[in-house]
Amino acid sequence: MDFAFDARTEELRTKLLAFMDEHVYPAEAVAEEQRALLASPWDTPAVVGELKAEAKRQGLWNLFLVDQHSLPDAEYGAGLTNLQYAPLAEITGRSPHLAPTALNCAAPDTGNMEVLAQFGDEAQRKQWLEPLLAGEIRSAFAMTEPEVASSDATNIETRIRRDGDSYVVDGRKWYISGAMNPDCKIFIVMGKTDPDGADIRRQQSMILVPRDTPGVEVRRAMQVYGYEDHSHGGHAEVVFDGVRVPASNLIGEEGGGFAIAQARLGPGRIHHCMRLIGMAERAVELTCRRAVSRTAFGKTLAQQGVVQNWIADARVTIEQLRLLVLKTAWLMDTVGNRGAHTEIQAIKIATPRAVVDIIDKAVQAHGAGGVSQDFPLAELWAAARTLKLADGPDEVHQRSLARRELKKYL
Repeated sequence: MDFAFDARTEELRTKLLAFMDEHVYPAEAVAEEQRALLASPWDTPAVVGELKAEAKRQGLWNLFLVDQHSLPDAEYGAGLTNLQYAPLAEITGRSPHLAPTALNCAAPDTGNMEVLAQFGDEAQRKQWLEPLLAGEIRSAFAMTEPEVASSDATNIETRIRRDGDSYVVDGRKWYISGAMNPDCKIFIVMGKTDPDGADIRRQQSMILVPRDTPGVEVRRAMQVYGYEDHSHGGHAEVVFDGVRVPASNLIGEEGGGFAIAQARLGPGRIHHCMRLIGMAERAVELTCRRAVSRTAFGKTLAQQGVVQNWIADARVTIEQLRLLVLKTAWLMDTVGNRGAHTEIQAIKIATPRAVVDIIDKAVQAHGAGGVSQDFPLAELWAAARTLKLADGPDEVHQRSLARRELKKYL
């Protein structure tokens, strides 16, 4: 692969870096101030709408979407490849609770839009994909369940039962990102349509459930290390009790849910990992600024050997991670998700683990300030640590990757 960014990527990087400096970073404090005055903490601050309008105006909108063959999808997105989008996702990771939303590149909407673009029919795309692409509504992906080990998707117990021209959904989900946002209008729900007769990976299906359907109860917001993630619309516990939707709401075919989930998670893992690298860069920048401005034991922190080691190790780690993630994006573009399977798992194992450590050192350099609300570090740490669980915990990826390696010797 060529290590240089192409002209299109450089053009967008330049625009996006300027957008961050001129609009996103100044809006961080404004968003918090506005949120404190809202009737509901889940309402969207006005400044977010202003950022979205400016991003649209500058052509920084829907940059993430490529089609199922990893070719540029100019019909729906900006026409970028995974390799072109990856460095842009990194930049948005420097303000992960604001920038992705401003560009309409925030999870879980990104994955849901990919599912609808790849597997939805014309009516489903018209009703749900188009308003999502326009940023008019938000969405949620309902997979994880509190009663089973959801890291093994075959454990999922939610039932999707055919009844005439309808499907009836019953189940309990939690940590359903975006569900607290009043703009969330649609759930993509994963459940079992054939829990007994089919192969273990052909039991699951995905179905569209509008939020206002009778029987849908958004029960409570789930905290993450004590934080309520307002920027993503919260992480909710949701109960589906006899929820009836038309059979036409099924995405793809019965039994296709597991395959759709795998297709959805590949690009999502790249997005998460690149944003994590941006979070690490923000942490290093804050560490350096702190180090040159604070004095302890007669020397600035920047003159202390241990702090120098933290900064040097962080720089080495970030450069290594970036190359691995870019290689993975390149492979997804050239050989597809299946061909990049090993690398996708490798970045998902390596990146959150390393970035948690980098942010932790930044917290340490800031002392009490590092765990306070006056700096973004504590919230960045919580987000990075959560990604050791989200999209499959580290141990699941390690298990799969090890098996792939061992097959070479059997």
